[in-house]
This record gives sequence, structure tokens and C-alpha cells, in this order.
Amino acid sequence: MLIFSVFKKPVLIFFPPDLQLICESLPHIMGLLDRLSGLLGLKKKEVHVLCLGLDNSGKTTIINKLKPTNAQSQDIVPTIGFSIQKFKSSSLSFTVFDMSGQGRYRNLWEHYYKEGQAIIFVIDSSDKLRMVVAKEELRTLLNHPDIKHRRIPILFFANKMDLRDALTSVKVSQLLCLEDIKDKPWHICASDAIKGEGLQEGVDWLQDQIQAVKT
Repeated sequence: MLIFSVFKKPVLIFFPPDLQLICESLPHIMGLLDRLSGLLGLKKKEVHVLCLGLDNSGKTTIINKLKPTNAQSQDIVPTIGFSIQKFKSSSLSFTVFDMSGQGRYRNLWEHYYKEGQAIIFVIDSSDKLRMVVAKEELRTLLNHPDIKHRRIPILFFANKMDLRDALTSVKVSQLLCLEDIKDKPWHICASDAIKGEGLQEGVDWLQDQIQAVKT
């Protein structure tokens, strides 16, 4: 039974018992279906990911390559400030804050640390001269109060591995002192963003970590 007020007078509307039961149970049914769809992978959990790294490391190209083919941009331009991109894995829907790596914009990174549930840190493995700059930015990131005490997973892409003078992912890891990261899960993948090589391996690892680690 439902009660409506029409012209300030209560009006009683009677449903057949079965229909009334369905109406009363509908919110519970919808909630159950919502949970069930999540368990079955029909509804993807949304997560916020920060994509960081120096300018020209290939961050935007990587995120673009992770999108479906029909959603990929043909022309990649340097990110000014930041942009928000989306892509999906087998069980997660990623909202990526693609942060500019230019020096004058890096101070924007910290304003989004609290929102991040995971980090993708991209390194140009062919840029030996700026490897020390990447290391310093990573150190600053790891010591920030909004990151330091969280077990937030970090995926490193040693990008541009197709270039002749590119360092191996092992060498990049050594130069960045990644072995010193003891309180956060991390993983490094050699990648070629243009061809998409190494990207899926990294996303699979990140997906597993996000589902396993409560940030």
C-alpha cells in the first residue's frame, strides 16, 4: 500500500500483494544485483591513478595506447598542467590523472596525491642525462606526507626501450635506487609506448596490486 497526497488530501493506492512485495523489495534486489555484478566482473571498480614522470618520457602516449583502438588519439601533444584520461582493464576502470612533467608544472603533482590509489611513473630510459632529475622527483614523491605512509602501488615504465641507446629496466632500477623502496609494492616494466610493448604486463600487475592493497 502506498499513500500519496493530492490536493492536500491523502489518497490510498492498493497494489496486489505480489506487486506490492516487488515494489518494497526492489531497492534490496537492485543492491544485490549491483554487488553480484561486481563479483562477476560485470561492473568494473573505478580507481584513480596518477601518471607521473618527466616531460617527454611518454606518459600520454602510454595512456593513449591503453585505450581501445577506436578511442586512441592520432596526435599526441605535450600535456599542459594535467589531463584526465580513462581506460579499462579486465576488472577495473581507470581514471588517470596524466600530469605534465615540465619543470614549471611538477609542483601540481602533490595536489592530487590524496586522490591517487596507485601511481604510474614513466622514465625515458634513453635520457641518461636527466635520470638524476627523475630520481630526485621520485624521492620527493616518496617523502611527501600524502604518500610516505601509504602502501600505494607504484608501476614504473622504463619507456622507449626501442631506442638504440636505451638503458635496460634493470639499469634504470639501479639508477633510481628502486630497491630502497621497502614499504610499497612496486614493479618495473620495459616498454615501447608506440608499439604498446610491455604495457599490458604492467597494467596486469597494477590491477592485481590495487585489488589486493587497501590504500
